[in-house]
Amino acid sequence: MRLLSKKKERSAACGFETKKINYSFLKFNVMEIVGRLTADARVNTLKDERKVVNFSVAVNDSYKPKGNEQPVKVANYFNCSYWINPGIAEHLTKGSLVELYGRMSANAWTNAEGEAKASLNFHVNSIKLHGKPKGADNRNETPSDPAKSKAKKKASVNADAISKPIEDLPF
Repeated sequence: MRLLSKKKERSAACGFETKKINYSFLKFNVMEIVGRLTADARVNTLKDERKVVNFSVAVNDSYKPKGNEQPVKVANYFNCSYWINPGIAEHLTKGSLVELYGRMSANAWTNAEGEAKASLNFHVNSIKLHGKPKGADNRNETPSDPAKSKAKKKASVNADAISKPIEDLPF
């Protein structure tokens, strides 16, 4: 108690008072986008064995120019990276509607031919899946890939075995 009061006395003698300010409500360069995936997500492994999920999202927009009755449709494309859980990649399929929360950045460069190029990058912190593309149920279960369908059957059998009540609980 005495230490705290000495600290207050010293700060008051210097002409300033220390206050603890909570800056957690400030979020810089953070945004939320909703769009559709342009291709299936892919998982890349780095040299240090970290995994990153890379995918691209198209965000559609439209506006009416002044003095024109026809709306102009615009699509913006974001190159996204998600570092938290590579297991989400199997759910990120082409055409899926996703809501992404994270940080955006822009990258500009000049290619070998001297043309100016640019891309929008999005470092994803969280993903919400809102819907699968039309016909996704038929597309995922193709007869040409029997290993995946066999693994799904095996997983459902394991899930049934787990759902039975356990007699001897450890607590």
